[in-house]
Amino acid sequence: MPDDPEPPAPRRDFAALYRDTVAPLRRYLARLLGNRTEAQDVAHDAYLRVYPSADNPRIAKPEALLYTTARRLAINRLKRRSIAPFATCPAPEDAVAASAPGVAQQVIARQELSLLEAALADLPEGCRAVLLLRKVELLSHREIADRLGIAISTVEKQHARALRLLRTALPAETHAAHAPAAERKALS
Repeated sequence: MPDDPEPPAPRRDFAALYRDTVAPLRRYLARLLGNRTEAQDVAHDAYLRVYPSADNPRIAKPEALLYTTARRLAINRLKRRSIAPFATCPAPEDAVAASAPGVAQQVIARQELSLLEAALADLPEGCRAVLLLRKVELLSHREIADRLGIAISTVEKQHARALRLLRTALPAETHAAHAPAAERKALS
């Protein structure tokens, strides 16, 4: 009688993987990112990316895949932070009660949003699609190229062109209000 086929590998329990790794993964990411809230977001994204392949029998150590994915997502977030820095909000447990923005700040914010929406609407279709996938969905250039079926170099060029067009379309006060201190100093 020929060899019996091997019994199928037991299905990995993703819930068990999550329970066993969520706390240490968040601590690891919090040390890497310096922010617990961001660490939770990155951990969540890592689990989402690892989930579809968790049952793959070729993956011997799903924990290693999870940590590698989380580390790469954290590094991407740190790179994004250095390219377009923004002030992070304190974690809720560290937060101090803040007053609501005044009427003037609300009006200014609405005006800036209207200007941005108009500038986005004026972008060429390809540039707008690339910019929204990059900035809203936080996809990499490779992921955008795959989704749109275009070359990575085209994605890079359209992304750069979209940013350049937005920079010229928006008033300088908008740039200065959101630019980091070093850039504001250089502008003056």
